[in-house]
Amino acid sequence: MPQIAPLMAGDPERLGRFRLVGRIGEGGQGVVYLGVGESGDQAAVKLLHMRFTGDARARSRFARELRASQRVASFCTARVVEADIEGDTPYIASEFIAGRSLGAVVETGGPVSGTTLERLAVGTATALTAIHRAAIVHRDFKPDNVLMAADGPRVVDFGIARLVDTGTITSRAVGTPAYLAPEQISGSEVGTFTDVFAWGSTIMFAATGTDTFGGSSIAVVLNRVLNHDVDVSALPEPLRGAVSLALSKNPAERPSAEQVLRRLLGRPGGDAATSLLDHGVQVATPGRGDASAPMSPPTLPVRMPTLAPSPRPEPVEAPPPAETWSPFRWMLIAAITLIVAAATAAVLLLLFG
Repeated sequence: MPQIAPLMAGDPERLGRFRLVGRIGEGGQGVVYLGVGESGDQAAVKLLHMRFTGDARARSRFARELRASQRVASFCTARVVEADIEGDTPYIASEFIAGRSLGAVVETGGPVSGTTLERLAVGTATALTAIHRAAIVHRDFKPDNVLMAADGPRVVDFGIARLVDTGTITSRAVGTPAYLAPEQISGSEVGTFTDVFAWGSTIMFAATGTDTFGGSSIAVVLNRVLNHDVDVSALPEPLRGAVSLALSKNPAERPSAEQVLRRLLGRPGGDAATSLLDHGVQVATPGRGDASAPMSPPTLPVRMPTLAPSPRPEPVEAPPPAETWSPFRWMLIAAITLIVAAATAAVLLLLFG
């Protein structure tokens, strides 16, 4: 449960249907409050700073954050429940996630390992797959933007996210320095591959308890992002290989989030399980122009490498021996269950309003 601070003098008492009862946090763009509705439902209510309410560009960014949040399947983020971006007090109210950030969890409890680390890797890769299927580049994926909910990690804060289908995205090094990708520092084109690099840095942080490219100054951090090769030897397979590829300096050498997920699950592609995974993500993130049509994967600026499938034994006529499933195989079922549940809800909503 995140720490809730008392309201301060000058804070509003209510936004929309939510009575504000405390502060969850504050950033450069706005303040996030804990809101309670008349039925007792809770929400994280983000209010744009008053100094930005007359700034057309700031309002435009806030509106873009709302659109990005609404495009993403709710099973992997905080669902938007109410918003007003046109009024005098622009706000976005999202589902309240009763869990601390990954950054806070590691800071107080130390590195995570074993099955906990594996679940985190699979859960965040699943979330990024859904985010990218919604044609969104997050651009600020980091431990503080991963909330450790009871039902799995949720990726939040789309404040600097961009839509892939709005054209070429260039970088001005926005984001948190230790979790920037090389192309963000150099001002080159960014894309979904940029989030994959940040995913690798985040998993390394979770496993080691320290920022992968941390340093005494921003200049040192940026130099390490550009030039430092990360030692991933302490990670178990298949996580080691996935993180190593994700942290490639060259974006063209990184896998997509979906390829990372399939590698972690031991399913490079082409089987019934990953076909179901594809279908679930597509239905859970329908196209916004035609809600009945599944969304196709966006065309990315950089071609992604195809991970080679693991060799399979020749088929035999005798029944196969009993198989011991690894934690990653069990996590495949969990990932598919979450996606199919979201897909079912989306279909019911489309059919019955």
